Amino acid sequence: MPLRVIFMGTPEFAVPTLRAIAEAGHLIPAVYTQPPRAAGRRGLELTASPVQREAERLGIEVRTPVSLKGESEQAAFRAVEADVAIVVAYGLLLPKPVLDAPRLGCLNGHASLLPRWRGAAPIHRAIMAGDSETGMMVMRMEEGLDTGPVAMVEKLVIGPDITAGDLHDRLMDVGAALIVEALARLERNALTFTTQAMSGVTYARKIDKSETRVDWTRPAAEVHNHIRGLSPFPGAWSETEIGGRMERLKLLRSTLSQGAGESGGILDDRLTVACGAGAIRLVEVQRAGGKPAAAQEFLRGAKIEKGMKFS
Repeated sequence: MPLRVIFMGTPEFAVPTLRAIAEAGHLIPAVYTQPPRAAGRRGLELTASPVQREAERLGIEVRTPVSLKGESEQAAFRAVEADVAIVVAYGLLLPKPVLDAPRLGCLNGHASLLPRWRGAAPIHRAIMAGDSETGMMVMRMEEGLDTGPVAMVEKLVIGPDITAGDLHDRLMDVGAALIVEALARLERNALTFTTQAMSGVTYARKIDKSETRVDWTRPAAEVHNHIRGLSPFPGAWSETEIGGRMERLKLLRSTLSQGAGESGGILDDRLTVACGAGAIRLVEVQRAGGKPAAAQEFLRGAKIEKGMKFS
């Protein structure tokens, strides 16, 4: 028998899961998502979240509370009389009365191999740390930050040059399928949970703008992981001289390379850059106000030569 599901999510990452739940035939009486945010060049236009736009396309009621801490919002949540709530990158704290409201509890789709990378930015942090694998997990939510017992997991290899954007797109599709399977097991009363390990806990704190500038004195592997872990958003960056003035470049893709020299020094005409130890080659970059461009395409319009430097 189909379940009565409240869906809670906000970014594009959550959209495939919402769509998959609907396609699986479950009843979704309400979708909760973050309120529309100011957008546009002047920040004057309010833009609905990707989840809100998908819910409206599907004809589902959308709710956008600023908080769930008030009794009126909690009463409205209870009144839905859901069997289960599915949460994927929602962005709001769920108080205990909300967690306890659905008959079968609240399940979260989380993009890491818990207890590693609890928190806000698990995809970015896994790549920045040089992890070789990650995955999607379905867990039962508790009041703690990603501390609940785990029901299902699917692991993915993190390739040596994969970016956060690449991994995001793979994980959101894996997560959608995993949640649908979890709901199928829940229908059959066959979804079992395992308590998370007490050891190996790490926290994926939100990415801060202050950590996006590339530090070329670090070893090449760390610089490479930094670039791909922040690509395409918010984007690692560095500065170099173009046309007689310093210009900021967003660095979107790189690969480990051969070479040595002063940190940040450009070693050849292919954008190979020396690091504290070893070197990387920039594969894709983006000028301010421009579009992403392959390194060779970029070099046709920007004179950057051996001996110049990134800072």
